[in-house]
Amino acid sequence: MANSKYEYVKSFEAEDKLLPNTWIVIKIGGHDFTRFSEVHEFMKPNDEQALNLMNSCAMAMLEEYPDMVLAYGFRDEYSFILKEASEFYQRRASKLVSVSVSFFSAVYVMKWKEFFPEKALKYPPSFDGQVFCCPSVKILKDYLMWRQADCHTGNQYNTCLWMLVKSGQTKQAAQNILEGTQKQEKNELLFQQFGINYDKLPIMFRKGSCVLRHKVEEIIKYNRSGDPVKRLRKKVMVGHFNLDSPNFWTKHPSLLDELGVPESHRETLSKVWSTKCENVKSFEVKNSLMPSTWVVVRIDGRHFHRFSEAHEFEKPNDEKALNLMNSCAAAVLEEFPDVVFSYGVSDEYSFVFKDGSQFCERYSSQIVSRVVSFFSSMYVMKWKEFFLQKELKYAPSFDGRAICYPSAEILQDYLAWRQVDCHINNQYNTCFWMLVKSGKAKSEAQHILKGTQTQEKEDLLLQQFGIVYNTLPVMFRKGSCVFSDKVEESMEENGGHPVEGYLEKVIVEHCDIIGSSFWDLHPSILSCNLSKHPSIF
Repeated sequence: MANSKYEYVKSFEAEDKLLPNTWIVIKIGGHDFTRFSEVHEFMKPNDEQALNLMNSCAMAMLEEYPDMVLAYGFRDEYSFILKEASEFYQRRASKLVSVSVSFFSAVYVMKWKEFFPEKALKYPPSFDGQVFCCPSVKILKDYLMWRQADCHTGNQYNTCLWMLVKSGQTKQAAQNILEGTQKQEKNELLFQQFGINYDKLPIMFRKGSCVLRHKVEEIIKYNRSGDPVKRLRKKVMVGHFNLDSPNFWTKHPSLLDELGVPESHRETLSKVWSTKCENVKSFEVKNSLMPSTWVVVRIDGRHFHRFSEAHEFEKPNDEKALNLMNSCAAAVLEEFPDVVFSYGVSDEYSFVFKDGSQFCERYSSQIVSRVVSFFSSMYVMKWKEFFLQKELKYAPSFDGRAICYPSAEILQDYLAWRQVDCHINNQYNTCFWMLVKSGKAKSEAQHILKGTQTQEKEDLLLQQFGIVYNTLPVMFRKGSCVFSDKVEESMEENGGHPVEGYLEKVIVEHCDIIGSSFWDLHPSILSCNLSKHPSIF
């Protein structure tokens, strides 16, 4: 990022590094999936295709992130366990949860047609993220037992509920019948009224799904005699197990090695648990953001240099790629009313929540994960709107963080910092890619530009390429602002006569937000008059 006088705002970014030598668990859960499943007509109580889609996304996670060694999931949730010694993203909670939720969301949308070829995805799914730190093997197993117990309890209840509903009961009547019933009573209800032996139902419904790596023998080549040469390779698989059974752990010794479980503690995992495990909820890492502050969620494309090369984005700026980002940002403002403004450049976007927002009770992980998940899903869903002739080759992902700013003035400095960064980086990249396109090697172009100032770059563009920098598209030079504003539109009265009126709409503009003009024109965004900065453009 470029140097500027506004860089002091970086000091407001809080440290959120997780404790070392603990097992990190990232729990992802579908947001409002009751409605999502109804809109998409999932079968009740279990839709096998929907569950297999979740399993496929979990497999993609383990294939993408080597530090994830075990995943457990059911219904619309999945938990991913990292090895104890993991230094993935330097163990920063915001990075871990945002990247995980982002990639999972993008893969879910990309794989939808694979599992639902006859169903259109009607709106983007989104997922919440939570982080747990398990300091011991016992707590780690408690966590897994807690989730598998929840799977069993929820599935048994839902199986009874939906069988009663399908038999003619109203949903409310079915809930009344089941109120206060115990496990055995539910089993008897299913058997006596519907002839269902609960223990004979598919194990995936009753026990959930595990995703892990196991060693398989594969043919890697054939020798001169034509005989196969085989090697053991680790391959990601899905299985359905009783995690409380000693057999699961003894049959997967390589899993214990990957997790980093010491030999002296492995016996703990082989013991059968009979205690309640809800106490592990206290090991959730909850970072509550300071009240009455402006919350900014900044998301950045992960490895977007590689992503842009793989998808052949134009250099230094791909207008379609930028407009795709802008469209996703506009969708975020439409989805989350507490977001009052956003600013974006290249592969990043900053979303400003109003200072009184109580979104997600101001828990950092939930706020960041909800925004980055929705943005990632929307990015994949909208891809074809902007790239009709290009296939999306693999799932994009974004990392995110939440930062608190105590005043509107400091918030404006933050936004000024991002726009200054846009200006400096775009000017450099424009010079760099013009030099490369003229035949210079990348290293040579970097050497030519080393230490040059703004005026020198402008002179280079004009003298060597006939480009007046300030006439380049304003979106490239100043980035994009997304906010709600009153827009004049024609509307019809009851009599059918058109009348002019104003509607509140989310709009995208490309303007100077460092000077006072923009904020004076739109005082309602920050509810104050901020006119302290002169424009640099």
